[in-house]
Amino acid sequence: MKGISVKNLLGVKYLSKDDINLIFDTADSFKEILNRKIKKVPTLTGITIANLFFENSTRTKLSFELAEKRLSADVINFSKTGSSISKGETLIDTVNNILAMKVDIIIIRHPSPGVAEFLTRNTNSCIINAGDGTHEHPTQGLLDTYSITEKLGTVDNKRILILGDILHSRVALSNIFALKILGAKIKVCGPKSLIPKFINNLDVSYESNLDNGLAWCDAVNILRVQNERMNETYFPSLREYHNLYGVKMSSIKKLRKKILILHPGPINRGVEITSEVLDNKKTIVLDQVENGVAIRMAVLYLLATKRKDLTDFN
Repeated sequence: MKGISVKNLLGVKYLSKDDINLIFDTADSFKEILNRKIKKVPTLTGITIANLFFENSTRTKLSFELAEKRLSADVINFSKTGSSISKGETLIDTVNNILAMKVDIIIIRHPSPGVAEFLTRNTNSCIINAGDGTHEHPTQGLLDTYSITEKLGTVDNKRILILGDILHSRVALSNIFALKILGAKIKVCGPKSLIPKFINNLDVSYESNLDNGLAWCDAVNILRVQNERMNETYFPSLREYHNLYGVKMSSIKKLRKKILILHPGPINRGVEITSEVLDNKKTIVLDQVENGVAIRMAVLYLLATKRKDLTDFN
């Protein structure tokens, strides 16, 4: 089997179409394993993985940890709280100390864009970006695209609407890269103040009206308003945001077709989406969570085999 072309997963923008298809094919195999009675395989026995999370996380952190344990890797979890970083140690020194303990793969989430790439230039390890500031979140972009592909058969020539706080979202950029590589047509929708100025450079169009965007698309990926990243006011109130850009059942019922509804989480019910829509059968949020484990297993397996000869997982 031809391997993945990259040594690290820093962003979707560094992946080829063949890379993404390989990740998806590998995830298919691991998803079958996850549905067995015994869900664990010895694929990464002897591999040690460190999860370094410098920001809060639920789904991504648990998903990576579960993926690692399903592959029988040894896992260590690092938290900034109580670490030597709080005493003034640099990130590079912290990571190199962890690597000196014979760790093979580093998973890192950090509030600063470019941290994962910075580590590849200053350490000798396999680095996986679990989200760097407002830059990229590659495994989320991959699992969202995989989830759409699973339901629609392909994303090639499919119309995908990305809705919400595009400006502060690392998920948006990774989704755009993955979807564009596989041939999707993309529009973004939300308040103009939350749309980055560079969006046109990505061959992505802007739609200001939510109902028009929903009528156009085959699938909508709804992003939350990231209040924690906002240093100024981008819209009058959450109530007004919900009135204009919150997905409600009334908008869904007006459509003359069925569309897929995604949300990478965490979800603010009553802001970007109502509970009625969230609980609708066309909403595939829980499919995304399930697929996240399979995609992260695939990424870990493919990058580990890039570094070492491992036995086949079947």
